[in-house]
Amino acid sequence: MVVVMASSLTVTNTLSSPKLKTLYRKLSIPIPTPLSSRLLFNPKTLSSPSLSLNRTSHRHRSFAARAESQNGAEPPSHYDFDLFTIGAGSGGVRASRFAANFGASVAVCELPFSAISSETTGGVGGTCVLRGCVPKKLMVYASHYSYEFEESHGFGWKYDVEPKHDWSTLMANKNAELQRLTGIYKNILNNAGVTLIEGRGKIVDPHTVDVDGKLYSARHILVSVGGRPFIPEIPGSEYVIDSDAALDLPSKPEKIAIVGGGYIALEFAGIFNGLTTTVHVFIRQKKVLRGFDEEIRDFAAEQMSLRGIEFHTEESPQAIIKSSDGSLSLKTNKGTAEGFSHIMFATGRRPNTKNLGLETVGVKMTKNGAIEVDEYSRTSVPSIWAVGDVTDRVNLTPVALMEGGALAKTLFQNEPTKPDYRAIPSAVFSQPPIGQVGLTEEQVILFLGILSTVEIAFQ
Repeated sequence: MVVVMASSLTVTNTLSSPKLKTLYRKLSIPIPTPLSSRLLFNPKTLSSPSLSLNRTSHRHRSFAARAESQNGAEPPSHYDFDLFTIGAGSGGVRASRFAANFGASVAVCELPFSAISSETTGGVGGTCVLRGCVPKKLMVYASHYSYEFEESHGFGWKYDVEPKHDWSTLMANKNAELQRLTGIYKNILNNAGVTLIEGRGKIVDPHTVDVDGKLYSARHILVSVGGRPFIPEIPGSEYVIDSDAALDLPSKPEKIAIVGGGYIALEFAGIFNGLTTTVHVFIRQKKVLRGFDEEIRDFAAEQMSLRGIEFHTEESPQAIIKSSDGSLSLKTNKGTAEGFSHIMFATGRRPNTKNLGLETVGVKMTKNGAIEVDEYSRTSVPSIWAVGDVTDRVNLTPVALMEGGALAKTLFQNEPTKPDYRAIPSAVFSQPPIGQVGLTEEQVILFLGILSTVEIAFQ
C-alpha cells in the first residue's frame, strides 16, 4: 500500500489545483481532501427515500415526490413529469431517453431547428449533430477531394477539364443531412416515450419550467443547453463570423483569416484550404493545439504549412477594419493583414446559460457562466441538475453522453453513479487528423515532478 502525504499545506493546495484535476482523474488517484470536501451534497442522500419508487398501473413509474422544499413549505404531491430537460443535445437526449427507459415520465424542450444557433433557434440534436462534429466532418470529406484529384494523376488518371467545386450544392446537401438527423433524434425520443416540446425553456422555481408562457412542473429539472461560440469584444467584431456561421456560409470564402490555435481553428483551416480558399491562421501562442503532445503539435503545423496554410504566431487580434470595397483587414499586435473576404474567430466557447432563470432560483455559476455541479451533476439547488458543456467540465460529446447516462441511473435506478473522466479519447478533424487518449508526455513529467515534492511512506 502506498500512502502519499503532503509535506506542507502549500503542496496540498498545489495538488488540488484546477490545473491538475484532469491528471488525478486520468490516473485514478484520489483527489486531496481540500478539493473533495467541496461537494454540494452528501452522496448518501441519493439513495434516500426521496428516490423511492411508487409503482402505478401507468406505462411509466411515478417517482415519489419527496424532493427537498426550498422554503419549508410542503412540496406538491404530483408533478407533470419526473424529469424535465431543457436542451435536446447529446447529454440531454441521452439522460432523457435513459430515464424514460427506466420508467420515469420525461419531457424535453428545445428551440426550432436552424443551422445557426441563436436566442430563438437551436434544434434537436444539439451542437455536435447540427453545428459541430457532423457538419464539420461532411465538409472535411468535401475538402479531401482536391488532394485526391491531384494525387490521382500519379496513378494514371487524366482530366480534360480540372474539377470544379459547387459550394451551394455542398451546403444544400449538408443541410438536408442535418434535417434527416434531427428527425432521427426526434424519433429516438418519441420511441422512448419522451414528450418533446418546442420552445425556449426558463426555470421559474426549483420544480417549474416556463416554455413560451406555458408552465410545466417536474420533480427534477435537467439543464443541458450546451455552449455557444465566444467572440471577444474588439473594434470591428461585428464583421467576424464564428464556427456556426462558417458551416453555413452563402458562398465560399476567397481568402480567410482564422483567429485561434485550437482544434476548431485547425479543422476549419484544413476545410477551407482543401476547398481552395487562401487561409491564414493567427494564434496568440508559439504553437497550435495547446494541451496536445508537443511532437503532434509541431507535426500538425508543419504538414498544414506544406499544404499552403500560413501561420502567424504570437499575434493577438486588436481590431477588424472593413474597407470601402468590402474587404476586411485584421490588426494585431504585430501589424495589419489585409484583403480578407472573411475573418473567423475560433476563440473558444462559453456555456449557454443566459436568460434561463438560473440566478433567480439560486443556481450557482462560475465567472464564465458555467453551472457549478457536484460529482453527480447536481447543482446548488437539489432538484436541478446539469450535464454537458453547460457545466464546462470536459466539453466533448462522448463525455456529455456519459454524464447523461450516469444522471439517469442516479435519479431513476437508485444507483448513484459518478461520471468517469479517466482516459477520455479525443479526435481532431484536422488534416492530418489527430487523436489522443490519456496523458501527454509533458503531463506525465509534470505530475512526476510534483510527486517528488511529497513524502511517500510504504506500509
